[in-house]
Amino acid sequence: MVRFFKIDTRILNYIIFAAKLIVLRDPFPYIHRDISWLSFNYRVLQEAKDKNVPLLERIKFLAIYSNNLDEFFRVRVANHKALLRLGKKTQKELDFDPKEILQQLLKIVNSQHEEFSDIFEDQIVPALREEGIHLLRRQKLNTEQIQFIESFFNDNCLPFVQPVLLVGDKIKPFLNNASLYLALVMKPKEPTGNKYEYALVNIPSHSLPRFVELPTKTPGRKDLIILDDIVRHSIRNIFPGYEIKDSFSVKLTRDAELYIDDEYEGDLILKIKKSIAKRDVGITSRFVYDSKMPNHFIEYLMHVFELDELDLLREGRYHNNFDFFKFPNYGNHHLQEMPLPPLPYTPLEQAEDYFRAIREDEHMVYFPFHSYESVVRFFEEAAVDPDVTHIKIIQYRVSKISRIMDALMRAVKNGKQVSAFIEVKARFDEEANLNWGEKL
Repeated sequence: MVRFFKIDTRILNYIIFAAKLIVLRDPFPYIHRDISWLSFNYRVLQEAKDKNVPLLERIKFLAIYSNNLDEFFRVRVANHKALLRLGKKTQKELDFDPKEILQQLLKIVNSQHEEFSDIFEDQIVPALREEGIHLLRRQKLNTEQIQFIESFFNDNCLPFVQPVLLVGDKIKPFLNNASLYLALVMKPKEPTGNKYEYALVNIPSHSLPRFVELPTKTPGRKDLIILDDIVRHSIRNIFPGYEIKDSFSVKLTRDAELYIDDEYEGDLILKIKKSIAKRDVGITSRFVYDSKMPNHFIEYLMHVFELDELDLLREGRYHNNFDFFKFPNYGNHHLQEMPLPPLPYTPLEQAEDYFRAIREDEHMVYFPFHSYESVVRFFEEAAVDPDVTHIKIIQYRVSKISRIMDALMRAVKNGKQVSAFIEVKARFDEEANLNWGEKL
């Protein structure tokens, strides 16, 4: 029997594209790991455009895609840029050209971003409207809503907003990692000799909700506006001497790699702590800008922030789309997947004598299908059982509140010998793991 399967043409194009990158002179040709990873992340984006997926879950998939990509640029893309800085002599030892890989990565990501914008603007936003949820831009607001966002800006945003006028090469503001900014094109109201001037205003999305509910008099209707557009509306009050001609959102992400010269000499933990402290002031791994920004403005910002072509990434109107994780659901459970809480494994979780239950029968626990409670109880029981003399454990990522770690400390107080290996290089969890190591 012959069966025919429909395949998304974009996936097919990515496969063909990746196949072309194989270097034929290499006796063991492979698709580069980072190009392969982009194909994986694209599968997440596919879930966002699948109309069979509940609407609010599709929005979450947009957030997952964006969050994955943010970490990818801070780590993997930053690594390729570090290889470029090492010079041609070191690059000759590699089996790939980091500049070529970077160019291919940016080409794929730009293509995916175009699809991301199409999914959000042409599919998600109209589908939300059908459910009575309206994501509005400021041009669509009524008088009451305009008054609301102006009051919201004065009461909530103004304490966090830090406007900076860009004056040639004299002022080069530091852009915080993954923070949102509006880049402004302004015209002085009084002649100054400059036709246009430029400025930056931060969008305080780290301090305020990204999605702000607007007042509405229509029963059952929910109106929302993105925080970026509230700031856009009110920036004219921040620069009273200028006419705001246009505004474009920008974002810069920084290299998050821990560059440790020698892991085997000196105090590794101290080296990691110093590297973590520098993580948010690292060099640029990506400069994201609004796709409608004119070339002359992009070139100006490249000059001001000392960027090159490999730093640039074109996106839509909004960045930091991992904030979609916080998109309000308004209690619309029919737009979400049915929750699937883990099932309790009662033979161990409810056993009167935990270790006797293990001795008398075999147990197989499946995660996340089953609750993790049986594992936690294993350590809590071991911490107080008089027959347990030693506990040895390896921990890779540890949450800030951990019953297992509490059980280990309780075991020590009860006279048991405890050995815990904690990975201090678990990416983005280094600080939490170091804190646990010191506490233990």
